[in-house]
Amino acid sequence: MSGLSHRPAGVAVEVRGLAKSFGATRALAGVDLDAEPGRVLALLGPNGAGKTTLVRIIATLLRPDGGSAHVGGLDVVADGAAVRPLIGLTGQFAAIDDLLTGRENLEMVGQLCQLRRAQARRRAAGLLAQVSLEDAADRLARTYSGGMRRRLDLAASLIAGPPLLVLDEPTTGLDPRTRADLWTMIANLAADGTTVLLTTQYLEEADRLAHRVVVLDRGNIAAEGTPAELKARLGGTVVELHARTPGSFSEALAAVQMAGAGSPAADPDRGRITLPASDGTRTLRAVLDQLDAARVTVDDIGLRQPSLDEVFLDLTGKGADAPGPALAGSRGSHAGRRSR
Repeated sequence: MSGLSHRPAGVAVEVRGLAKSFGATRALAGVDLDAEPGRVLALLGPNGAGKTTLVRIIATLLRPDGGSAHVGGLDVVADGAAVRPLIGLTGQFAAIDDLLTGRENLEMVGQLCQLRRAQARRRAAGLLAQVSLEDAADRLARTYSGGMRRRLDLAASLIAGPPLLVLDEPTTGLDPRTRADLWTMIANLAADGTTVLLTTQYLEEADRLAHRVVVLDRGNIAAEGTPAELKARLGGTVVELHARTPGSFSEALAAVQMAGAGSPAADPDRGRITLPASDGTRTLRAVLDQLDAARVTVDDIGLRQPSLDEVFLDLTGKGADAPGPALAGSRGSHAGRRSR
């Protein structure tokens, strides 16, 4: 290991000018970002935007072509061996051993993290309680539901108490209740001081958890800020209406366009039309007047705050990611499972 290259205190993750190409494809084109201690930083972007490449570099699984990344003041390339114990890494698929019990899985990871056997046992017991798996602790992991496996996987990433938790689409495929339970756990971890770097395909997830959001597009940062700051880019409020029938959708859309308040976004599959409303109720009144003049009846209409989904579409012109490939190396890369 080289001499440790320290950076200013107070920055858990610091990325400057990070670049990476795969042949003719440029995955990262000089990215700068900071993740602050005890905060959740969400990475959003369409497929191919560079999210997984960025996370793999931070987790020491991939070398950059240019720029630098530091975790806890340590260079991820020069000081990789010292960086890895600082990171708990959870990929898209649970990295647990089906032939072991939940308790045995955690104790095994603890010993791989070089904890003493008694210490690993205590940590495992505490984490099983934290993730609400006490009653299932001594059952084989192969009998666990998908949500239970995800909770056990998250507990394994926390066994060594890493200050940085990297979550690659942690709730993909989970039912709403299990997803909400994991959101609560992640929020509690951040409140207790853990820094969380989160990639997600669920924009609601980023809206719920993230203190800051970075939107990546074609290897560049398209925008960054708090969820509220990003939503403010669309004018603060939007008018949303739902057409009564598929046949009335085109008539409703024409009426909204006549209101002259901007370009509406149309979702014919859901019968939904949204329109930026910087003037708030004045824009709503103009839309209602046009609907009345055209004798178009809608199921509902109102003002609301823009969603992060609409910000995403405005910035990238694309929908949220479909589930992509798992983070390379993440299946066996919990905290303390050394990435080779």
